[in-house]
Amino acid sequence: MTRWRTNPAGGSGATTSLPCAANGIGDASKIASVIIRLNFINFQSLNAKPARSGNIHFTLYDDSRPPKVSGNLRAVKLISWNVNGLRAVLKKNFLEFLDAEKPDVLCLQETKCTPDVVEQLWPAHYTTYWNSAEKKGYSGTAIFTRTRPLNVIPHIDIVEHDKEGRVLAAEYKDFFLVNVYVPNSKRDLSRLTYRQKWDRDFLAYLKKLEKIKPVIFCGDLNVAHSEIDLANPKANVHNHGFTPEERAGFSALVQAGFIDTFREFEKGGGHYTWWSPMSGARSRNIGWRIDYFLISKSLRPRLKSAFIHSKILGSDHCPIGIEIA
Repeated sequence: MTRWRTNPAGGSGATTSLPCAANGIGDASKIASVIIRLNFINFQSLNAKPARSGNIHFTLYDDSRPPKVSGNLRAVKLISWNVNGLRAVLKKNFLEFLDAEKPDVLCLQETKCTPDVVEQLWPAHYTTYWNSAEKKGYSGTAIFTRTRPLNVIPHIDIVEHDKEGRVLAAEYKDFFLVNVYVPNSKRDLSRLTYRQKWDRDFLAYLKKLEKIKPVIFCGDLNVAHSEIDLANPKANVHNHGFTPEERAGFSALVQAGFIDTFREFEKGGGHYTWWSPMSGARSRNIGWRIDYFLISKSLRPRLKSAFIHSKILGSDHCPIGIEIA
């Protein structure tokens, strides 16, 4: 057993034990439950091309589940969850959920932290990528993946959109997976104009990626698309998250050819992903469906299921997911 010690920038370092062959570490597929904590891959959003700062979090696969070939040649499970603060949900049920669900890729929104402040060693079979907002304790996205992506893109190359850590895209062999936390228009709609510009620019970004290969995107889109997607549509027509302008932004995604995966399997109401923490809304299922997986039309034959884990607590949002072959 060999012990390695590294000293991340600004930190005291971490010690990790690695089983080694006589002539070195040996093949990664034979290393069980190992984490090398070198540095996180953290993309701090700064200007059009965010600076890559902080630590790189590097993990080796364990041999209990060999890594998949990039490109996902067999059915894989993709999950998205707005955790409303990763440090908070870590104190609740996050690791238990991760162990039970075993997603191939997990996309998180509203992490509200940089990876270096999270005192946590992640399961060895995940590599983690982070895009944190310039403002501390705000916004942020992360991807946990069993298969190392070909490329990771932490921006859409528009300065005004790239400061809040809202987009993190991973390129695999057969598709792009884009993790997004769409800006909230705010209760007083003071950010509605900006939100409309965001919607247009984000759609243009998705279509640019789609010229290269098909796109899957997921996350908190901060809009209920139609009346069936919230419990009280009439009372919320002009409220943030259900304004005609925000709904039109989602409709533009559909008109551009992207498919709302959940509605491919479920046409009925009463299925929500976010509940107000006020007035026992969740226990009464008075909610909104504002978290989505959308895919390029060319991926529809590969879509096997779409689901909402409404019983999973820990955040005011619940996890959602798809399985794709």
